[in-house]
Amino acid sequence: MQYADAPGNPWFSWQYLRDNSDTVVSALVEHVSLTAQAVVLAAAVGLPLAVLAYWFRPLTGPILALSGVLYTIPSLALLAFVAPLVGTTRPASVLIALVLYALLLIVRNALAGLNQLPTEVLDAAQGMGYGRFARLFRVDLPLAVPAILTGLRLATVSTVALVTVGSLIGYGGLGDLILGGFRNNFYKAEILTGTVLCVALGLLLDLLLAGVGRLLMPWTRGARR
Repeated sequence: MQYADAPGNPWFSWQYLRDNSDTVVSALVEHVSLTAQAVVLAAAVGLPLAVLAYWFRPLTGPILALSGVLYTIPSLALLAFVAPLVGTTRPASVLIALVLYALLLIVRNALAGLNQLPTEVLDAAQGMGYGRFARLFRVDLPLAVPAILTGLRLATVSTVALVTVGSLIGYGGLGDLILGGFRNNFYKAEILTGTVLCVALGLLLDLLLAGVGRLLMPWTRGARR
């Protein structure tokens, strides 16, 4: 067994990267794929839920409570509950868990953005004859984009971290490298590679979404100067 201070077990190794480049790239691709699918699905479910809570105020409490309860469930417990129902050998188990965790961040931020719309703008839209759906797509959602984007950024970074938990059933992306390093006599190079790439991926996706926000909301550039 190699110990943490063993000279033949460095934290960084070009040899490891050369010999396992295919494995590292495959884990990275899987991590990106699971993250993207989870955030897109969570947005597809969360945004309509936020709109329902915005339109029908009595639903706000139950929607936020349900998404909040799902978010507080420990990740290992949620995965252990979902995996037997869907199949422990399928990535769908991890994907369902990731979507449930991302819901609260997307719903809460989108709803906050919708609830903070200026009253005078809403009154003007109503005076122009906009119906509920027309106002939603032409006024409400465009003005709530900053809050919605904040929710997406938080959900994306959180999902990047949570994907690693899926390594327990073999679908953890870069988490498979981290867990494999611990199982392989504490192989530091494998652990560090998975960890660094996971952190870098979270930062990169956050910066990417921030850039998208600047493109969609050019008026915010001057406000920050």
